[in-house]
Amino acid sequence: MKDYSNKLSHQLLSIVGFAFVILFLSLGLVLPNMIIPLTEKNLYNYLSEPLKYVNKDDSPDLLSTEVAYIYVADDNIYTSSNYDNIVKSKANRKLLKYINDEYGKFTIINRTYYYYTIRIDNTLKIAITDDSYINRTRANILGVIFPIIIGTVLIIGLILVVWSSVLVRKIEKLKAKIDNIDNENFDHKISFKNDDEIKSLEYAIEDMRISLISQEKLRNEMYQNISHDFKTPLSVIKSYIEAVDDDVEDYREALKVIKEQTNKLEFKVKQLLYLNKLDYLNSEHKNKLELVDMKSIINQEVEKFKFVRQDIKFVVSIDDKSKYYGTVDNWETVLDNLLTNFERYAKSTIKISTKSNKIILYNDGDNIEDSLLDGIFTPFRKGIKGEFGLGLSIVKKTLNLMGYDIIIKNEKIGVSFIITKSK
Repeated sequence: MKDYSNKLSHQLLSIVGFAFVILFLSLGLVLPNMIIPLTEKNLYNYLSEPLKYVNKDDSPDLLSTEVAYIYVADDNIYTSSNYDNIVKSKANRKLLKYINDEYGKFTIINRTYYYYTIRIDNTLKIAITDDSYINRTRANILGVIFPIIIGTVLIIGLILVVWSSVLVRKIEKLKAKIDNIDNENFDHKISFKNDDEIKSLEYAIEDMRISLISQEKLRNEMYQNISHDFKTPLSVIKSYIEAVDDDVEDYREALKVIKEQTNKLEFKVKQLLYLNKLDYLNSEHKNKLELVDMKSIINQEVEKFKFVRQDIKFVVSIDDKSKYYGTVDNWETVLDNLLTNFERYAKSTIKISTKSNKIILYNDGDNIEDSLLDGIFTPFRKGIKGEFGLGLSIVKKTLNLMGYDIIIKNEKIGVSFIITKSK
């Protein structure tokens, strides 16, 4: 089995390392260049202030040994005694051609100089220095900033490494939980304390596990119920065949019973196939909904069923303003299964009414036990009077296919099935 968590750990560490490289490159290349404009601005201020007071005879010790001064008056050029140490050039007039603005910088022989000028009457005063101040200031700033940034980065990196390790361990636990999702001996209790997305995922996995167990239980129960439901008519058919062979039953009477039981089996098989077909249609979205004439469909269904039990009274109330969508075949399937169920349990009355885009079907039979209501639409779930069937499951899925839902409500006398548009 591949160790995916180890790969994730390496990925996280690689990302952290890559982020550090980008950060160090940014600090090494971008930050120094960002510092230069700020230090240059300070340098120009540093150069400008003394110019108001400097004279040609002033000693550099009175001002600054890092700044040289050029004093131009009456076409004569005077320089401070430290001029040669700073500028390292005696060609004063050649140097003056680079000084064209109030302040600025120029480069001679790979050496950068900064200057600031002030003109009073016919006298030009120039303060000039090399880039030593800029380099020293930049080095001092970086010397202060870099240790702080590096320390901060290392702390953040350590936090990210610890966090990623914790995250990987959580993912490993989730993977183990998924791998053992059908293992009842595995400890499936919720173990994460932090209320975050990982814990939500663990809750989701636990819900899925419980749902799978429940579905497996329902599936096994359904198979047992299907077997029981199919076994009964098959046993009857077999018994009558054996009775005819033993000459203890008239073959005509036996044939009648066999035909009756065969029809029951055929009906159940058709229902099972139709239920599977509904699952296919729902997943493929092949149903096309259209406006249907619900009044006509209900009246045809009532005409079909009113002769099955002639002791039952049908009461129909149709609201012509209500609109219903779907297909005629699907609505007939819904009403066929519901009315088949109603005629089994109704005592004397079945009512069908439509109003405000709802369809309400009522019969005056016994109330349905609360314990049966939750699973009443589950296929082959044991229902009223211990019977099994697919009718209500087909009703539910067919309605869902058309965008409708159904709820069951116990009345004081009887039961109502209410069909409404899904929200």
